[in-house]
Amino acid sequence: MPADEFVFPPAPQASLAVQGTDARFPIRRIFCVGRNYEAHAREMGNDPTREAPFFFTKPADAALDTPFTIPYPPQTEDLHHEIELVIAIGKGGRNIAEEDVMDHVWGASVGIDLTRRDLQAEAKKAGRPWDWGKAFDNSAPIAPLKPIADVPSVEQGRIWLAVNGTVRQDADLADLIWSVREHVAILSHSMSLAPGDIIMTGTPAGVAALVEGDVVTGGVDGIATLEVTIGPRA
Repeated sequence: MPADEFVFPPAPQASLAVQGTDARFPIRRIFCVGRNYEAHAREMGNDPTREAPFFFTKPADAALDTPFTIPYPPQTEDLHHEIELVIAIGKGGRNIAEEDVMDHVWGASVGIDLTRRDLQAEAKKAGRPWDWGKAFDNSAPIAPLKPIADVPSVEQGRIWLAVNGTVRQDADLADLIWSVREHVAILSHSMSLAPGDIIMTGTPAGVAALVEGDVVTGGVDGIATLEVTIGPRA
């Protein structure tokens, strides 16, 4: 539709950088997998052996390129980091079989699911959605995507995060409760996936609070690294 047919100019297309090129990956939606590492599920007081994977979402424009300085977000006193493998969908589909999932994957990267933990806890206690704890501005910093043909593995490899040089999260993709093939297939049975969809695949144990001035680094070996600085309050 021509721009002059809208009642005001549409927002710019949300997108992510791609390694080795000036081309950008357009984002359609961001899905996140909850409690997908056993140790993290247990540190959050849950039993990972009793539940199938579940999903929540972030708005597409919550994503931002790294390195970046993010203002400490409003309405929270407990901002947490959650390092995650990121999967980018390049071919749509529904009811995708596990053995076909990688045919739909365009690339991979690493990102941080920033979480206003106090707001999330309040929502859980009241039986309300997690949106205010998860889906806020700048809540999904993501490193440049690597095309899947250049990715050594999404099934094994170190995933880590450090704050001011001190490692807090350190695990392996092999520790995922539901593998990339499994949880993408399961997601595709709930709704049709489309090119531009981003999937953040869950975080390992070691999540903790961030404060103004913290420098956060992290990565997935062989895929990408990132750096985020927590700036003054918004």
